[in-house]
Amino acid sequence: MVNNPLIVDRAATRLSAEDLAALRENLTEQRLFRQEQLQQLAGAAPSRTDDVPRHDTASQVEVHVKLAAAARMVLADVEAALRRMDEGSYGACRLCGGPIARERLMIVPQARYCARCQHVPWTEARC
Repeated sequence: MVNNPLIVDRAATRLSAEDLAALRENLTEQRLFRQEQLQQLAGAAPSRTDDVPRHDTASQVEVHVKLAAAARMVLADVEAALRRMDEGSYGACRLCGGPIARERLMIVPQARYCARCQHVPWTEARC
């Protein structure tokens, strides 16, 4: 038997009501965590008046800025996934329209693309 990657096991892609509830809970927890993280980063940002040498402060500011940007990006992905759940399009690849594997969603619940489309170069499929 030849293992054809184009053949999809439909049972492995279906999400039960329990799966959706667990994924929604996970996404809701992630949203809360990222919101709290952004609040902490905003409150902990070092100021130029601290008793730290100027080059250390600049480095700390850069780290805080990058951490906050990453947290905002993940928060946006999580909120988009929750919107897709509300709209009924959660679990469908945003590129090919096919199902995103259940196992993939359990690991990355905010996934927008199936594993195959995730690895398609931008120039081939998304431009």
